[in-house]
Amino acid sequence: MTGEDLIAFIRKNLIAVICAVASITIGFVLYYRIDALPDAEKVLADKTKEGELIAANIDDSNQLKEQHAALVAANAIIDGRMIHLGQLAENLEYFYKLESDTKAKLTDLRPLTWTPPMKNAPKTNYTAVGFALTAQGDYHELMELLRKLETGEHYCRVISCDFKPLAETRGGTLSLTLDVELMGVQ
Repeated sequence: MTGEDLIAFIRKNLIAVICAVASITIGFVLYYRIDALPDAEKVLADKTKEGELIAANIDDSNQLKEQHAALVAANAIIDGRMIHLGQLAENLEYFYKLESDTKAKLTDLRPLTWTPPMKNAPKTNYTAVGFALTAQGDYHELMELLRKLETGEHYCRVISCDFKPLAETRGGTLSLTLDVELMGVQ
């Protein structure tokens, strides 16, 4: 077979020759690239996961401004309910207002000593300010005092609570001793 015969054969069977050359080329490429397939699948899976994460972030960011505004408003409400460490008169006035609202008589009210947080303690924006108080009144007045502390204008946590009767008579005056912490800022 000469070169002219070869060219004539190729022209006569052009599609078959192109398919044969393409098949041989594909076979060589597959043979040499088959070991790269797992790596390519891993890259594809990573890119797919990254794309899904970006798509989820885009979906979640639609309401970001509204959520930020809601958080700012909630923080403003929380900050409005905080007491300030240096304002002892205003802090004590809160308890005297509770006394006048509930008719329970405060016989002893004093702030507890504040200790700064330990060096390794996590930093917080808020701190607990302790108060010790003793109140006298009937059961309903003292329970109303506790309710007002619980649902009052400042965040309050009762550390200890002690009810004692002042007289041995039933339905008489009771004494309530509390150690409470109000949430505050410095």
